[in-house]
Amino acid sequence: MSNNVVIPTSSIFKDDILKGKVAFVTGGGSGICKGMAEALARHGAKVTIVSRTLSKLEAAAKEMRASTGGEFLAVAADVRDHKQIQVAVDKHMAHYGRLDILVNGAAGNFLSLSQHLSFNAFRSVIEIDLIGTFNTTKICFPHLKASKGSIINVSATLPYNGQVFQSHACAAKAGVDALSLVWANEWGPLGIRSNCIAPGPIANTVGMAKLAPEGTDSVRVPIGRLGEVRDIEHATLYLASEAASYVTGQVLIVDGGNWLQPSLEFGYPQVCEQELNMREIMEPEKAKAKL
Repeated sequence: MSNNVVIPTSSIFKDDILKGKVAFVTGGGSGICKGMAEALARHGAKVTIVSRTLSKLEAAAKEMRASTGGEFLAVAADVRDHKQIQVAVDKHMAHYGRLDILVNGAAGNFLSLSQHLSFNAFRSVIEIDLIGTFNTTKICFPHLKASKGSIINVSATLPYNGQVFQSHACAAKAGVDALSLVWANEWGPLGIRSNCIAPGPIANTVGMAKLAPEGTDSVRVPIGRLGEVRDIEHATLYLASEAASYVTGQVLIVDGGNWLQPSLEFGYPQVCEQELNMREIMEPEKAKAKL
């Protein structure tokens, strides 16, 4: 990493930029989405975090209350089940009474060449990433309409260059991008904004450890460093705030230019010509997609 690279160390936004706003964040108990939820609270929003395991959510909520002084509601639900999401949104509305910001961040992923990817594994990622995004947004729609709210979908740059080992995630995230554009068109006249954030390689995250087991060289990122969760937090605050009041239908790529590189450059095992080696890295039919 270059000695001239500067990594942001604090928020550039006013502490109260989201005062009075209320957010609903799927996948908000861990990883990048936890950082997004924490940033929203630190800047004045009240937040509901949603994932499948209540004990983990409650632990995350407790931790974030301590770090931000903000208000968090933990609600367990599986985004693949629209009935569970309906219950979660009802709990959110009963507790807070409004919904201004929806972050669709629940996702599942792993490495696999397409020919080794089981039917169930492919379907699972589509159901979590794509169908889960639709389920949650459809159920939240009446409340977003009432508040003229903002939808922020967590996407990925993977589809843009046909990232190897990621056919499942590419298909799912391309669908998320498309949905976001449709919603921007359909609901813009109602005052709802719909955008995506597409993160690149983010250091010190579970996703990075899972998807780049051999590590990623920051030299390959044009801007000269790996991303930090804070980079995604700043993008989230921008899109959630009035600073982006005239921004909709956009995919905000936050990856230091990494997606511009060839698809094999991003730290993935170089085993395309040695398909059997993939089995040593991952048995996709045994994988459990997680929120």
